[in-house]
Amino acid sequence: MQTTSSILLVRPANFMFNRETAESNAFQKENTETEEVIKQRVINEFETFVNKLKAVGINTFVFDDTSHPQKPDAIFPNNWITLHEDGRVFVFPMFAPNRRYERRFAIIEELKSNFIINEIIDLTRFENENRFLEGTGSMIFDHMNKMAYACLSPRTDKELFIQFCGTIGYTPIYFSSFDQEGKEIYHTNVMMCLGEKFSVICLASISNQQEKTRVVDSLSKSGHQVIDITFEQMNQFAGNMLALQTQDQKNILVLSQSAFSSLTQLQKSDIGKYCELFPLSIPTIEAIGGGSARCMMAEIFLPKRL
Repeated sequence: MQTTSSILLVRPANFMFNRETAESNAFQKENTETEEVIKQRVINEFETFVNKLKAVGINTFVFDDTSHPQKPDAIFPNNWITLHEDGRVFVFPMFAPNRRYERRFAIIEELKSNFIINEIIDLTRFENENRFLEGTGSMIFDHMNKMAYACLSPRTDKELFIQFCGTIGYTPIYFSSFDQEGKEIYHTNVMMCLGEKFSVICLASISNQQEKTRVVDSLSKSGHQVIDITFEQMNQFAGNMLALQTQDQKNILVLSQSAFSSLTQLQKSDIGKYCELFPLSIPTIEAIGGGSARCMMAEIFLPKRL
């Protein structure tokens, strides 16, 4: 399956600007308001986000962040865990030391009451070698065709990516991606998303023509319509979207309101051929956290317990 109706989310306890990630994440913007004001606004955005997904038939498994140690990016669980259809769970090595506290095996244990987990594979030892691979931030999976796409960065190690793809039996497709200022894009999922039959991608960010051709050819040959977005749209998180399927088999594309507003009518029409656009307003989370709707959701493909 390319899409799922079950997702894992983490309700934040101490959301704030993360200085440990800001150097490699150009999307983060510091806010001068008090922490309490920011936290309350973020909680309101988070609860609305969850409730609207529940209302359309998405199974939301929400876990509360723990207050200590402080984890400013706990709201983005997709970077530390992936949960696969064969019952395997992978736990990933993360770039920022304060993000490593987000990994909580108690969450995995709780999921066992609803899902079958056959094996937990812990890759965190690679942090000792300063090698990182941040889940579905670093990698975009094409589950139907057993491929994975990754733009290399300080948070996405090439050899570790290739090794991981070998473990899950996927073909690795890697490339370099840069923003308008020539800075490496920190995560693949801000410049690219993949549905069953379409891909939204900022092709201008792939400056190497050979790499760009390889990515486009791979997407086209695997049956995806390539929907190109501009740098400006990428900066509004138009690449940071996730296709999901509701319990009644309806296909939706979850994205932020800012991403939705940045898309042209033609782009919306092209995406609309495959799924319904489902925008949600998360401006504080986006601006301060430097991540958007896709980052907030870790897909659960695990077999369900009967």
